[in-house]
This record gives sequence, structure tokens and C-alpha cells, in this order.
Amino acid sequence: MTRFPKQTLSMPLFKNLSAYDDRSARLAGIALMVLSIFMFSFGDAMGKFLVGTYSVGQLLFLRACAALLLLSPMIWTQRHQFLHLERPGLQLIRVVLSTLEVAAFFLATVYLPLADVITYYLAGPIFVTAMSAIFLGEKVGWRRWTAILVGFCGVLIALRPSAQTVSLPALIALGGSLSFATLMLITRSLRKTPDIVMASSQFVGTFSLGAVLSAFNWVPPTPGSLVIFAAAGLISVTALFCVNRSLKLAPASVVVPYQYSMIVWAVIFGFVVFGDVPSIATLVGAAIIIGAGFYIYLRERDLGRASADVNPPA
Repeated sequence: MTRFPKQTLSMPLFKNLSAYDDRSARLAGIALMVLSIFMFSFGDAMGKFLVGTYSVGQLLFLRACAALLLLSPMIWTQRHQFLHLERPGLQLIRVVLSTLEVAAFFLATVYLPLADVITYYLAGPIFVTAMSAIFLGEKVGWRRWTAILVGFCGVLIALRPSAQTVSLPALIALGGSLSFATLMLITRSLRKTPDIVMASSQFVGTFSLGAVLSAFNWVPPTPGSLVIFAAAGLISVTALFCVNRSLKLAPASVVVPYQYSMIVWAVIFGFVVFGDVPSIATLVGAAIIIGAGFYIYLRERDLGRASADVNPPA
């Protein structure tokens, strides 16, 4: 599950669409965002399928291999961008957090339905707003604080906390969501970092962790599984291309709300592929989280800060 901030890469893909009139460009932007969310969801389902047989480390390693192979021409042509990086210590922390949140996501999917894990990750924007106020001193008014509290209530409903129901996998997924939120905050302060550096460094992180972990539990993949591993990596990068072009064609306020369709695809893939039936608590919690997150986004837009973080939830 790879997530990237707005305009992580500068890609020529679909560049001819930018010549369309405003209405056509917006429709194309919406279509590309919807397509990207479907592809992210499909890639997550493929990952959950693979970790039923292979270790999370092996998934991270082979998935990153495919993604880096696709990105390698851009890495080579823009190699000079890697020579002088701002705040290298913070860059390293960002890569570590990115790697941990992806590992946490797929580890949680080993034990939890896909819809449950996605629900926790959709709380990322809510966590970002709360952490921005607490750690960065950003001003957050009572309306957004109310939305934050409502969103947390949604998380608690989905989590169903009690001595009998709180599980380690649920806490891993929640921890991954918090790592994702912290990652977004750090990304805010590294805006001068070249786009290709941010994207490729995240895949290098998962490649490195996957290489270490898979060495202790390597299962020889079948040819069919290798195809799925490669497809998972290629899909994640291709979906990123679609997100970036979508954000160039249409305002973020138009296309970003479509990211919440992730939960719909998670429910569909979970049921069709794995036979998972989401609980009422999960669906109610997801609806509350989505409502609170959407309200926070609208407030950010009204305050002129909506462009700060645009992240697909997968």
C-alpha cells in the first residue's frame, strides 16, 4: 500500500488531456482519480492475497523491485536531483515511517478484513489535523476540533474497544495509520525535495526492509505468483500517475473526495475475493470517519490550505 503526497512525480502521462476545455479537464480528472483509487484498491487486494502464502517481507521486496524497475528510467535521467537533499535526517525519518506504515498495512491484512484495515487508514487526515495543532502549533478552530473528535469516535466504533475485542492486528493497523499521518506532516516540511526523490526513496525503503525480512522466510514463488508480485508494484506506480494527472486537470476540491470510494472497493474486493463480510460497526465507523475527514478537508480548502496534503488512502 503506497501513498504519496500531491504531485509526487512529474509525469507526462495523459499530458494531452491538459489541452481540453475546463469542463472536459474536470471530468477527465475525476475519471482518473476514480481509476486510481480502483487500482490502489486492486493492488491492496492482490497484496492481501499474496500474504496468505508469502511473508510480508517477501511482498515488500518483490513489489518494490517491480516499482523501482518501472521508475528506473526517471531515476537515471534525474539522478542529479539526488546529490543535494534538504535535511537528510528528516528525509531518513520519512523513509522509515513510510516503510513501517506499508508493512503495518499488509501485516494487518493477514488477520483482518481489507475493509477494516482501510477504515483505520482513512482516519489519516483526521490524525494529521490533530497532530498539526499539537506538534506544529497550527491554529485549529473549534469546528475542526469537533470534526476531529467525531472522527475519533468513528475510529473507536470501528475498533470496538473492549478487553475481548481489541486485537493486536487492529492496533497494528491503527499504528500504521498514525505512521502515515506523521509521514504526511514531515512531507509538509520537505516541499523543496525533488519529486522523484520522494517517490523512489519510499520504494527503496520497502525494498530494503523486505530484503532483510524475506531472507529469514523466503518461499520460492511460483511463476503465477511472480506475475502477481510484479503487477502489484506496477499497479501502485501507474495509479500514482493517474492521481498526479488528475490533480493537474481538476481542482483538488473536485477530485479528492473521490478517494473515499476506497472503502467501497475494499468491501467489494473483500467479499468477492476473500468472502469477508464487514461488520455493522466497521461500516458505521467508516461512514463517520469519512464524514469527519471530508468536513476537515472542506475547512482546509476554505482556509486556503487545501493543497497542503492530498494523499490517496492506498
